[in-house]
Amino acid sequence: MSRLKELEARRRMLIERCEQQRVDLAVRLGRLDAFALLGRGPRPPGAARVRHHPLAWAAALAGLLLLGRTRELITFVLWVRSALSLAARAAHIVRLIGQRRAPRAGRTP
Repeated sequence: MSRLKELEARRRMLIERCEQQRVDLAVRLGRLDAFALLGRGPRPPGAARVRHHPLAWAAALAGLLLLGRTRELITFVLWVRSALSLAARAAHIVRLIGQRRAPRAGRTP
């Protein structure tokens, strides 16, 4: 039984240490300020805590709109992938034709 008591005491000690570290981390994170880190000085009183890029808002809105439409989303992604593959092949063929028709450096017309 002494082994069990020993393990319980060690467990309590570790949990206590984790809690102390959690509090310490919360204090450190509380001191961090994005404005100060970016060299802009202290945050203005009315400034929002986080500002997101407009594209982030658009991506979030698109995600919400597509939520629950998994099949349509997969179909769209596969369609875009196919279209990009065809466009890349077409560009490669156009480049090959252009190289074929270009005058060579050693030839005289």
